[in-house]
Amino acid sequence: MRPNDQPSVLDEPSLTAPQRLTRLLRWLRSDLAAAASLGLLLALVGLAIGAPWIAPYSPIEQDLVNTLADASAAHWLGTDDLGRDVLSRLIHGAPASLYASVLAVSVALLLGVPVGLVAGFLGGWVDDLISRGIDTLLSFPAIVLAIAVTGALGIGLTNGMIAVGIVFAPQLARLVRARTLVVRHELYVDAARCFGASTGRLLWRHVLPNTVQPLIVQVTLLLAGALLAEASLSFLGLGIQPPHPSWGGMLARAYQNMELAPSQMLAPGLAILFTALAFNALGEALRVALDPTMRRL
Repeated sequence: MRPNDQPSVLDEPSLTAPQRLTRLLRWLRSDLAAAASLGLLLALVGLAIGAPWIAPYSPIEQDLVNTLADASAAHWLGTDDLGRDVLSRLIHGAPASLYASVLAVSVALLLGVPVGLVAGFLGGWVDDLISRGIDTLLSFPAIVLAIAVTGALGIGLTNGMIAVGIVFAPQLARLVRARTLVVRHELYVDAARCFGASTGRLLWRHVLPNTVQPLIVQVTLLLAGALLAEASLSFLGLGIQPPHPSWGGMLARAYQNMELAPSQMLAPGLAILFTALAFNALGEALRVALDPTMRRL
């Protein structure tokens, strides 16, 4: 069988939702990088949920007698410039990073998906107007636009992630629009229209479900982008505010003391790096699993 003839993991119409999920997870387990990435992300979620009980110290408790200490039995990753335990702050920074990523992508979905559906389904001058607006937003560097929106909304983690979601929304809108342009000419859409289905029903019941597979892949990639954006905004002081821990904020404080304790940058830097890589690896595995042209024989 040629790759183009192979159905994707979720294409069989007889499969129920749990069966589709089981088949997808089985496929992901066959990919070592995807399995490791999924395991890392699940462990990170567990760490974020259990942070108050797992962290050995308070993330904001200061010990000015024991500042910039090296790793030891008492402090596995040392202490920062205010004597706070780095490991505890790293653990308590995980919920903020996950919350930021999920919030930004949720805002992008809420804004981008409806706009893409309307543009692709209606076409004509509506599509032209929306497409030009999308192109205009995509012409700006993402982080610059996020900083501008954050400045307008106000400094803070939630406002910063809403800004990032607004920046990401045009990418999802363009993706959904492209898929909608194909789906709207399918026979089942024409049949539903002949039976009197309204535009809203056509979009909700027939067009939107057929844009889910590429959206799943794009969402995983945007989660990595949102994580990096949150770290960048926190590094610049526009994200989560002290004394609450965040990986980007930890990196900023470590950068200020880089000459005295360069190892302080390793923990938050590696946490950001490996989490972003895990999202990207999982997104790539999903792309291969859901696209029959990418499937291995």
